[in-house]
Amino acid sequence: MSHADLDAEILAIGRDLASAFPKASRRPLKALDDKAMDLASADADLKAALFRFVDVVPACRNLDDLARHLTGFLSEVEDHPPPIKAAMKMGNSKAGRTALGAASAAGVKHMAHRFIVGETPKDALPAFRQLWKRGILTSVDLLGEATITSAEAERYAQRCHDALDQLGAADKDPNLSVKITALTPLLKPDAPERGKQDAAPRVRALLQHAKEVGAHLHIDMESLDTREAVTDLVLELLAEPEFQDGPSAGVVLQAYLRDAGDLLDTILAGPRREHPLVIRLVKGAYWDHEVVDARQHGWSVPVFEEKAESDRLFESLTVRLLEARPLVKPAIASHNLRSVSHAIAQNRRLGAADDEVEFQVLRGLGDDLQDALAARGFKVRTYCPVGDLVAGMAYLVRRLLENTSNESFLLEMQNGADLERLLAAP
Repeated sequence: MSHADLDAEILAIGRDLASAFPKASRRPLKALDDKAMDLASADADLKAALFRFVDVVPACRNLDDLARHLTGFLSEVEDHPPPIKAAMKMGNSKAGRTALGAASAAGVKHMAHRFIVGETPKDALPAFRQLWKRGILTSVDLLGEATITSAEAERYAQRCHDALDQLGAADKDPNLSVKITALTPLLKPDAPERGKQDAAPRVRALLQHAKEVGAHLHIDMESLDTREAVTDLVLELLAEPEFQDGPSAGVVLQAYLRDAGDLLDTILAGPRREHPLVIRLVKGAYWDHEVVDARQHGWSVPVFEEKAESDRLFESLTVRLLEARPLVKPAIASHNLRSVSHAIAQNRRLGAADDEVEFQVLRGLGDDLQDALAARGFKVRTYCPVGDLVAGMAYLVRRLLENTSNESFLLEMQNGADLERLLAAP
């Protein structure tokens, strides 16, 4: 297939998927959320103020405290738009602060529930069942950032075991995503082996449990400073004889990292098993952290600083993963219609059926694309965070940052950008 033919196929696929997106009128609350996102993305100071507020919400003691924090952050924003002026005026009286505190608490809770399905897998089961009825698979992410103590790591591990039991009993395709940094407090860049040794028993027990209940266990990637240790740990454990015939397991490949291709080489040279390793290809969610951390230390920035560069590598890695089957099972995780359409076109170019590649989206961000893919018969899985608001705050802020980025494909599409331009090669 020539480049011209491929581009024409991608454009046709993209247009077809776009036509299958749900109409905005069917989701009035989402439309209101999108307007709020537009307001935040238009002003960097306002976005910073709102995100600082979201971050402190769990620590606020009462409604008055919430209102004082909100108006304090907003006071640093210049040229207040009308909604901000109204909020500032409400903060001038006790009754106003009570009303503002209640409204802001409800707003943050509503926004959190757009991304976070429930506090426990059991709470989230009704939402999961609604997705399953529509032919949409799920992967449960138990929210929890890096642990500080061994007791915290044990509690997170127990939550994972409980989730595997609940999902195994309820779902024909149970799928759980976990973070190694939540399973050990010792995973540090300057002593990776110590962290691996501490995490290994907990990860091994989870693999054993996943095998027992017939679940898939996916290991998430976080910042670059833990990537090598996490990759080595997973590959070493999966090479152990007891895991040769299961469970299904997977890792994540982050295309915004300049050396992602090298990591894929390492993964492809890993152990051969009856269950092919699932590789979830993502752009990456820690861009701000990686850039700031590198500049503070005087290092070369490890991530692409131009979106088009990471988009191009994402497409290159997509082809490599599709061509590496059956050694691996690709899971293409993107909300970018061009990236998804490119994967569909390349999969067809290789003569594979449409259901031989899985697409993944994030709850709250990829809902429209998820529905469009399911409507067209593609295999799609939604990554569903589960946990309380405090545990999920870092996740929530990352998702809000992603959704309000000036380079966000979702934001551009929502604002009516020309579809042919959005589907052009990066």
